[in-house]
Amino acid sequence: MKLLSFETAAGASYGAAAEGGVIDLGRRLATRYPTLRALLEGGAPALEAARAEKGLDHRLEDVTFLPVVPDARKIVGIGLNYRSHVAEESGRAPPPFPRVFSRWNDSVVGHGAALWRPKASEQFDFEGELALVVGKPGRHIAKDRAFDHIAGYACFTDGSVRDWQQHTTTSGKNFYRTGACGPYLVTGDEVGDVTKLTLTSRLNGKQVQHGSTGDLIYDIPTLLAYVSAITRLEAGDIIATGTPEGVGSRRTPPLWMRAGDVFEVEITGLGTLRNHVIEEEG
Repeated sequence: MKLLSFETAAGASYGAAAEGGVIDLGRRLATRYPTLRALLEGGAPALEAARAEKGLDHRLEDVTFLPVVPDARKIVGIGLNYRSHVAEESGRAPPPFPRVFSRWNDSVVGHGAALWRPKASEQFDFEGELALVVGKPGRHIAKDRAFDHIAGYACFTDGSVRDWQQHTTTSGKNFYRTGACGPYLVTGDEVGDVTKLTLTSRLNGKQVQHGSTGDLIYDIPTLLAYVSAITRLEAGDIIATGTPEGVGSRRTPPLWMRAGDVFEVEITGLGTLRNHVIEEEG
């Protein structure tokens, strides 16, 4: 099932993508599950209720995509988690533990929305990533139970402001509207083997990143176990699992995103997350 959060003239809602349009689950299931996060909190019975809904309420072209879980309690990023990316970072050794940082909700937009190139920097870089979305809450999640806690997966753009990232990772990863998540949360049963997904990023139609999730240094069960040792993971929480080689900061000359650019992240079975870049407003 492909789930999405969206907006229409009637307001924000969530739904399931179907052939030719969108089933408005937010309107149909509002009394039990008013948001997508609430649906995920409802577990298997809620997802079965969603799958039972038929008929279309909106054409896909009539909805504005929001981040897949707009009210996620936590958005967690993982740095230097592809062998190929570590290799391009001046031959650095792989990190001895997952490198964890946080993103704030207002730093992330939905599919089709504008990414804002910050006024404070010229060094706006791209990182295409696979994100997982938590379904079942948990603390100290065992690796062999990790996939029981995952609702599904989405494409993620971890836009990075490189000079500010030298101040702190938090600074460089949390500029307003510099990241994106979507277009869909694809449930795990439709994704298959997550170690064999292909990730491709494009800037203005030109491929800039290409890799396999089999190149992850710390796999998804390891990430769930590690992050859940730090904090209790809740339904709707998002973990972006890292980026492969090809980032703009490691090119000669560096390749930064600028107003008018279009950045895309395509992952096997998850669709393509597409966003255009504009100058920061206000």
